Amino acid sequence: VRVLVLQAAWALVGGQVRYSVPEEAKSGTVVGRLAQDLGVEASEVEARRLRLVPKGRPASVEVSEASGALVVSSRLDREELCGKSALCVLLLEVLVERPLRIFHVELEVTDINDNAPLFPAARKNLSISENSPPGLRFPLEGASDADIGVNAQLSYKLNPSEHFTLEVQKNELYSEALFLVLSKSLDREVMPVHRLKLTASDGGRPSLWDTMELVISVLDANDNAPEFNHSIYKVHLSEDASEGALVVRVSAADRDEGMNRHVSYRVKKVIPSTGIDLFVLDRNTGEMRLSKSLDFENAHLYEVQVEAIDRGSPPLSGHCKVVVEVLDVNDNAPEVWVTSLSVPVAEDAPLETVVALLSVSDRDSGSNGRVRCTVWPSSPFGLVSTFEGSYSLVLREALDRERVSEYEVEVRAEDGGAPPLRARRALRVPVSDVNDNAPAFSQAVYTVLARENNAAGAELARVWARDPDEAGNGRVSYSLWEGASASGSRSASSYVSVDAESGRVWALQPLDYEELQVLQFEVRAVDAGEPSLSGNATVQLFVVDENDNAPSLLPPAGGGAGPWAAGAAGSPSSELSSSSSSSGWSLWAWASWGSPAGQVVAKIRAVDADSGYNAWLRYELQEARSKGAFRVGLYSGEVSTARALEEADGPRQTLLIVVRDHGEPARSATATLSVSLGEGAEAALAAGVGAASSGSVLRASNVESGVSVSATTNVWLVVAICAVSSVFLLAVVLYGASRWSPRASVLSGPGPTTLVCASEVGSWSYSQRQSRSVCVAEGAGKSDLMVFSPNFPPPAGSAPKETPQDPTALLDTVSS
Repeated sequence: VRVLVLQAAWALVGGQVRYSVPEEAKSGTVVGRLAQDLGVEASEVEARRLRLVPKGRPASVEVSEASGALVVSSRLDREELCGKSALCVLLLEVLVERPLRIFHVELEVTDINDNAPLFPAARKNLSISENSPPGLRFPLEGASDADIGVNAQLSYKLNPSEHFTLEVQKNELYSEALFLVLSKSLDREVMPVHRLKLTASDGGRPSLWDTMELVISVLDANDNAPEFNHSIYKVHLSEDASEGALVVRVSAADRDEGMNRHVSYRVKKVIPSTGIDLFVLDRNTGEMRLSKSLDFENAHLYEVQVEAIDRGSPPLSGHCKVVVEVLDVNDNAPEVWVTSLSVPVAEDAPLETVVALLSVSDRDSGSNGRVRCTVWPSSPFGLVSTFEGSYSLVLREALDRERVSEYEVEVRAEDGGAPPLRARRALRVPVSDVNDNAPAFSQAVYTVLARENNAAGAELARVWARDPDEAGNGRVSYSLWEGASASGSRSASSYVSVDAESGRVWALQPLDYEELQVLQFEVRAVDAGEPSLSGNATVQLFVVDENDNAPSLLPPAGGGAGPWAAGAAGSPSSELSSSSSSSGWSLWAWASWGSPAGQVVAKIRAVDADSGYNAWLRYELQEARSKGAFRVGLYSGEVSTARALEEADGPRQTLLIVVRDHGEPARSATATLSVSLGEGAEAALAAGVGAASSGSVLRASNVESGVSVSATTNVWLVVAICAVSSVFLLAVVLYGASRWSPRASVLSGPGPTTLVCASEVGSWSYSQRQSRSVCVAEGAGKSDLMVFSPNFPPPAGSAPKETPQDPTALLDTVSS
């Protein structure tokens, strides 16, 4: 069979390809070069998986894997595929991958003259009264041809007869009407039976034909046939009409009388023949009713030939045609098929990425068959119409797997009927992960407190970072950033290390507060993605001081080697003990007999390398059993007379002074002070010599008469009263200012002043190595801030103070 290719070019409106092939083509017949027409190289046919998308019944054609041509795979019968349709076109969908595309191919199956005309019966019996007038017509059932066009155009021929001729009535809307016409009156006595041969030929080349024998019996009597009111009855019937519904009522009249005028009805033929069981005709009343449900999609037009027969002898008949046009109703819901689905979709996929290809159809016609598709939810996907009935599900918004890892997408189809019918197709679209999230620490800055002298290998802290990605993209490892360093010259990696898996921070060596107070470094978290992403966090490690340093005694101001400044041991010495200490510094000073109580004779100076309470020093005097003549300031270290000195006190007093800190346990140091007593002039001379040689803070008493001593006492009494009054007035002013002015959040002392905080056990000061700020927290009940002069040696060359001061005169109190 020769293949006739009518058209194999791209259509301008969608890239469709159209081929034509005659029916009954042999299997393997090449219909067209499909791959070439679609722009696919023959070598790429198998790689790009060029194939037909199956849709319901077999297409009888296939794509050759070797050449990419469209070939016939099974028998093509146009009459079976399309029936009597003038145009038989098969709609094929061709799918090609890399990139994924779908094409629509129209395959027209052309008709060949492979079906001969066929009469419904090989023999037809007719009864005609002998008194039938010439010109009387008798309808005949014509032949049918399954072909179309010229191949189905039938011509009839009746063998020559002087009594009968053949008449064919052609109608553009309906099928041909064939009549046997009586051209000459019959005479039963001459010829009671006439035998004729009717031949039907089609217009094919070569022409095919069929014959039917007409046996005509000539009868007497009844010479009037029934006649219908209308030769054609037209009926419009909805396809949802119920069974038993009245289609039409036909009526025929017979002009004869008696039994010859009684008429009965029957259905002779239904076109198409599949509707023979659809209609029931009452033989007496002529009412035609539905016996089954109609379906517009199967057939939308029926021709029912009705015959009316009288009861004459012989009976006569009349004929009419009932044309039933079926009206479509929206009784078919749309259908949605997923042609191709490309999942999972990467979360960094670009917009307009095709996720799935879908086909939509509706068997109804007109507006009932027009389908509108939508996608729910409306984001992040959308539908794009590629061809009529074909849609692409594309990406409209950026994806984020950490927010939504999988989408349940529903494609909804709705036709234009009233009421509309709907169909749904659910799609599951998972989202694959990409490394688009860097690890993030739970805190930007971690504050860690660690006591000094900790064990090497101790866990100091734990940092944690979260990566919302999955698998390797979310697996986090930790490291100490190489750029991190301590406050000194040593890097942070010499003090601490970070576990790569858990984020634990370990100490590599014991920490020393006196060497390092704050260690700041960065920890980096890196994921295992490609490329990897990272995040940083700052760790501030504050070393908490321990009481691991005993107080250290300072040499006298000026650093000279005067007779009272030289230590017996030659250098300060102390023992770390909470209750006693070894022999420390040996100092001496001078005082005159008659010195009043409160006269400062010396000042013990010490410093502690620790901080806070551990560096807050107190001075104690280990006295003899009886009350001694001297005392020492608890926090100032000033040694003063406890009462007026007398000659009975002897020429020398030896004092053992213990310096302790407030740590737990407390640490201490001792100093031995020898005080030489003498007359006023001698003591003043010794004091002057000692001050010139060593810068001592020794105070010499004034050698005056008893009246002068009494006057001095009165003066000091007046000074004390004035000082107490001034302190009280200052306290009132400060209290008012603190109530009506903004509260300071941070108090700090500039320069050499040392800040101390009050508590239930007294006041404490920082060591000389630190400069600290004391924060007063809002909401605290009440606290005092006391500022003392530092426990440091005065600058070289400074003159000793001549006037003794009460320790409370060095105190400022701020209530908050």
